[in-house]
Amino acid sequence: MTDERVRAGLTHEEDLSLLHEVSMKTAGVSRLEMCIQCGTCGGSCPAAQDMDHTPRMLFAMLRAGMREEVLRSNTQWICVSCYHCVVRCPQEVHIADVMYTLKGMAIKEKLYENSTAPDFSQTFVDMVETYGRSFEMGLASRHYLKHFPLRLPGMMPMGLGMIIKGRMALIPKKIKQMDQLTKILDHAKQLEMTS
Repeated sequence: MTDERVRAGLTHEEDLSLLHEVSMKTAGVSRLEMCIQCGTCGGSCPAAQDMDHTPRMLFAMLRAGMREEVLRSNTQWICVSCYHCVVRCPQEVHIADVMYTLKGMAIKEKLYENSTAPDFSQTFVDMVETYGRSFEMGLASRHYLKHFPLRLPGMMPMGLGMIIKGRMALIPKKIKQMDQLTKILDHAKQLEMTS
């Protein structure tokens, strides 16, 4: 083990199988193997202070084959998908897309500390699969009823204000040509099952 890896706190020998697995599961070309550990991603991230590990450190852990530690990290759940890291990455690594892959892997392997973020993610996906878009009223109601029921009354004034100003609908509306989106999503699921 190199001194650099010891200083980084990496206790495992390099095992690139996890890095390749994540790269292959990421939609498109992730360029994950191109990461040069410059740290631009963490420096660009508005949410990095709340993450267990910066994206740079998470990618080093992937390279070290630290599967459980990576999938149990809160980093992928804290990522707000703003794509600042992607835009600034000198190696054009698709960092936000890798975070989506890690979320999916953590859900599949049930390796997360708290189900709040995975449940929110699943509720969002359910809304998109049902209506073709997010339905904020339903999303917030389901999420708060399941995880923070005592906070729901405190959210009512904001929700009511959004409804009055036309920023949030009371009733969900499906997008036009929902059948086409359903076919696309079904095809994506088939591709995912074969990968």
